[in-house]
Amino acid sequence: MSHKLELREGAIIISDAHYSPQRPQLLSLIKAIHSKKLQATQLILMGDIFDALFGLIDYTYEDNQEMIELLDTIAQEIEVIYFEGNHDFNLKVVFKYIKIYPLVQQPQTLHFQDKKVCMAHGDFDGKLGYKIYTALIRNPFILFVLKYIDILLNHLIINKIEAHLDKKDDCKELSWFEDFIKSRFKNRFECDYFVEGHFHQNRSFDLSSFTYINLGAFACNQRYFIVKSLQDKELLEEHQFSKEM
Repeated sequence: MSHKLELREGAIIISDAHYSPQRPQLLSLIKAIHSKKLQATQLILMGDIFDALFGLIDYTYEDNQEMIELLDTIAQEIEVIYFEGNHDFNLKVVFKYIKIYPLVQQPQTLHFQDKKVCMAHGDFDGKLGYKIYTALIRNPFILFVLKYIDILLNHLIINKIEAHLDKKDDCKELSWFEDFIKSRFKNRFECDYFVEGHFHQNRSFDLSSFTYINLGAFACNQRYFIVKSLQDKELLEEHQFSKEM
């Protein structure tokens, strides 16, 4: 019998933080949740929380160790759900207490009041070439080989990847986005809301069968979202984190 996933009122949702030494802002938010300065009934991580965290590649743990330990500690007190992204995957070997949903198990349907909420990082339905790439890069043998080649090269490969990722624009507006989403989701999924990240657009609109929500990236301006009661149509309340909160 499958376990029914629930989305809880007061849950905090974070997407696309791209945490790294060059982008440390997320750590303050997670510390606020850990200390209960910021109250959360549940924590949902929508993928690309880390700029580079690859299970089985130990070197990617080093700069992320404090965050990893904090998240696992929080998960012993409240439910933490983690939808793996394209920057953070094979995480079941990294976290002990977090519910991990890899790409092949996305989207998941969560239940909130009488509504069904589909949730995913956002890259679950890429084209064939992307699907082959994502399968290969998550393969344990390929990661094993990559790990030792990277060690032999004094971590040249991982450092190059991280340097490239640090230069990406996390706040770019996509003019074609709404037409793309309407075509992509035509006659797909039975839910009331579909929530995903990946595209960093912070936009929502009504489709024929559900309300689509694309989350803003925390990396862009420290946005996060809180699940609120459905007294009106909106499911999520947007907040902007600052250390002075």
